[in-house]
Amino acid sequence: MIHWFDSLESTHQHLITSLREGTLLAPCAIGATTQTNGVGSRGNAWVGKAGNLFFSFCIEEKQLPLDLPLASVSIYFSALVKQILEEKGSSVWLKWPNDFYCDTKKIGGMITTKTGATIVGSLGLNLCSAPENFGTLDIIITPKALAEDLITKVEEKISWKKVFSKYKIEFDQNRNFSFHLDGKLVSLRDAILCDDGSIELENKKVYSLR
Repeated sequence: MIHWFDSLESTHQHLITSLREGTLLAPCAIGATTQTNGVGSRGNAWVGKAGNLFFSFCIEEKQLPLDLPLASVSIYFSALVKQILEEKGSSVWLKWPNDFYCDTKKIGGMITTKTGATIVGSLGLNLCSAPENFGTLDIIITPKALAEDLITKVEEKISWKKVFSKYKIEFDQNRNFSFHLDGKLVSLRDAILCDDGSIELENKKVYSLR
């Protein structure tokens, strides 16, 4: 069951706080119609209007696929979302490690946090409206339908090997993009994707940062 709220500052922080206070226990999920101060990448806020998806869920680490590298759990969850949307006709793709793009515009992202033995995953996705310079999803789906589909997909415990085999096929779409590393913008043009979801750049291994 997913608990839906009219408005939250952050579904991610609300769920983490609830877990720590014991008012919610894994597995569980929450969503909000609007979010006023959501957690984005590099400390940025992820906010948006009603009709977009603001959703967080949690699962005990022991319930994840046995072959899943924990450092790449964000990639794993993101790839599951991508599969769901692709099956419904979307051309959405994933920019390493876990940003959602339609064509050249970002439409959302996934972050994960480990609290105790529990993994919290949070998804923000522009389903119907977007700020300037961002995009929206290219198919029509309601926030609740997508959230429910994701929970169902997570419960299937699809192996990392199977999910990653599809993820790496489209990795070449990253070549014209960059990502932030230690405060610097780094090109993905020469990145090598490793089997554990990390990338090699200049003889250094870099893992998903969120």
